[in-house]
Amino acid sequence: MLTMTDVREQFRPADHPHDHFLLTTVVGSYPKPKWTDRVRDIHDGEIDCDASFDEDHWQEAADDAARLITHEHERSGLDVIVDGEMRRTEMVEYFAHRIDGYELNGPVKVWGHNYFDKPSITDTVEYDEPWLVDEFEFTDDVADRPVKVPITGPYTLTNWAFNETDRTDEALATDVAALVNEEIEQLVEAGARYIQIDEPALATTPNDHTIVGECLEVIADGIPADVRLGLHVCYGDYSRIYPEILEYPVHEYDLELANGDYEQLSVFTEHEFTKDLALGVVDAHTASVEPVSQIKANIEKGLEVVPPERLTISPDCGLKLLPRDVAYGKMENMVKAAREVEAELDAGTIDVPARTIQADD
Repeated sequence: MLTMTDVREQFRPADHPHDHFLLTTVVGSYPKPKWTDRVRDIHDGEIDCDASFDEDHWQEAADDAARLITHEHERSGLDVIVDGEMRRTEMVEYFAHRIDGYELNGPVKVWGHNYFDKPSITDTVEYDEPWLVDEFEFTDDVADRPVKVPITGPYTLTNWAFNETDRTDEALATDVAALVNEEIEQLVEAGARYIQIDEPALATTPNDHTIVGECLEVIADGIPADVRLGLHVCYGDYSRIYPEILEYPVHEYDLELANGDYEQLSVFTEHEFTKDLALGVVDAHTASVEPVSQIKANIEKGLEVVPPERLTISPDCGLKLLPRDVAYGKMENMVKAAREVEAELDAGTIDVPARTIQADD
């Protein structure tokens, strides 16, 4: 029987320099090269262009951007990478375009100068064709490191849309969860071994944590034991969903804590954290690069919650709204900090708090 450690260890590089291994990754989104959005606007007819510009041209541009950012993530030293979601727009809108039963209504302002095309669900949701398989296969082909696939979760896909059906919100979320399960099965068949479900709506509507759990049961059904499932949650009051969320069928919880200066860290020490923790150690909302020393101190906060073998190092959230040089600097310093902490753990110069439970499965 595979343990959580077994599932995690498949992502340890063969040439990893330390006995301890703090897996480093990112949440998903990343700043696009400046030309990418302009090319998309030309493709979508938002910008007039005299030259012929068809779907093949757009795909070539998207491939170039994905290749560029994939290599940028690898250059930073990350153990598990993504392509920065170069082909995606907004996290709900992108999937709404691909799920039968959704309709797009036009831009809605969400914060600052940011908008997304808020959809309505008007009919039975159905799975027509794969959403992310081509994206994964391309990235996996150009990458030398393991690739993680982020997918917007069914609760957020329904909670952030208008329900214009005769189905309850709970039933609709479960319907969408079945589609996510089908998509993950396609991704696994293509070789994916690390899937992250993004549910930012969870901590903002905590009374629905049971619905999210039911959806995750549907999502995890039939997925092979060697596929690592993570859940990303950001914003909100974690005390209203913890420790209940520990019952979810996932290996890892990816949590935003750096932005709040770890004020909510104590939430996760009141009850034993029995899964892996992907700790946000750099702030995705500040346009400055944290020094390695500060990130190391943040990593050590994670050791107050879980032992090193269950700690993943990550930014708080997606980095797409930052200047690209800042986003890269955060990743690079994050990896340097993780490697330095590993060396200090090997040397025994960092005290790891004793725990009564060392969960491993």
